[in-house]
Amino acid sequence: MLYFGEDAARIYKSLPAEEADAFVSGMQQLGTYHVRIYESKDRFHAYGELNGESSVVITPEQIDRVLAGEQVQNNPNGLTVTLVGLPFSTDTGRKAIFVEPIGSPSAVFIVKWLLSFSAYALAAGCIVILVAAFFLVRPIQKLTTATRRIAEGNFDVKLDIRQKGELGTLARSFEQMIRELRQAETMRRDFVSNVSHEVQSPLTSISGYAVALKQVKLSEEQRVRYLDIIIEEAGRISNMSSGLLKLSALEAPSPHFRREPLQLDEQIRRVAIALQPHWAARRIGFELDLPDIRLTGDRDQLEQVWTNLIGNAIKFSPDGGQIAVRMTADEDHITVRVENQGIGIAPEDRERVFERFFKADRSRSRRYEGSGLGLAIVKQIVTLQGGEIYVESGPGHGAAFVVGLPREPQN
Repeated sequence: MLYFGEDAARIYKSLPAEEADAFVSGMQQLGTYHVRIYESKDRFHAYGELNGESSVVITPEQIDRVLAGEQVQNNPNGLTVTLVGLPFSTDTGRKAIFVEPIGSPSAVFIVKWLLSFSAYALAAGCIVILVAAFFLVRPIQKLTTATRRIAEGNFDVKLDIRQKGELGTLARSFEQMIRELRQAETMRRDFVSNVSHEVQSPLTSISGYAVALKQVKLSEEQRVRYLDIIIEEAGRISNMSSGLLKLSALEAPSPHFRREPLQLDEQIRRVAIALQPHWAARRIGFELDLPDIRLTGDRDQLEQVWTNLIGNAIKFSPDGGQIAVRMTADEDHITVRVENQGIGIAPEDRERVFERFFKADRSRSRRYEGSGLGLAIVKQIVTLQGGEIYVESGPGHGAAFVVGLPREPQN
């Protein structure tokens, strides 16, 4: 405002009054400033449109001071100048020019500042979007592509996402899901293969001997032997079917589980006595170290555990061998150990013996009959009881199955 007032004053000093009036009235700055030129308190000329706004009141005292050669300013709040008055002299005498802004004195600055801020914000926003596209969109695209490939049945997917935070956690969870799906698919294929193998063998025998029975020239001894084989193979299929149904029931989301107190040592003794025809015929000795111990659990399911473990020990023990069943306990947990002097288990097969249909030695699978479901059922029952089971063994050194159970299983 001061500079504009000085420029206007110089125009009046340099040009005749009429030309100066015409020049000042045509200045573009009048869109921003309103100008009043006083020759006396009562005579003045105004330039510039107020656009409906009220002008600043100029007091007679301010006019007198400027005409006397003094500069004045209106500064009502100490921050914004609303009026500038300064004197100038012409051929016709001393005059006073007053300049005030049209609208808010900070409007131009604010508009320029907002425009600059908007431009910088837009540029910064573009940069942020590019960075987000690189660090966020690309990983999401990888996840989308991986999901599509998994849906097509391809589980050989690598994400290679190294971000941290929530996106990194999502990527790690997705990779874990891929590994579990791959493992589940492998188990499914193995399951189908094993079931097909286990069913195909007895079905082939049944079919072959059934065809042989249709022959007319068969002795009664041959006919009975063929029928016995058919009955035996049908029993194998029936046992495998029962095992699968049992395992399916145990793996259900809400398996049946009963809580009742039971005398564990008596239960194990009864199972050993029930299996006596199998071990006594082969002169297998039994060593029982079973102190008086009680716990809470499902009686029928636990009886299945001891039947399968002792039955396996009998099956894999040599004639005249020894089986030991020992039990120890503390205040909260009970440990049952079933040992045999059989063929043993290789270190790499110790964890897999609890998989369904797994047999540690395929070459001996015909000698040691079984579907490969017994230990999988045992593992599931022990887990439902809140316990754990593991095996200690080495090739040719027998095997010891160790079962740990809580006295009071959790819900």
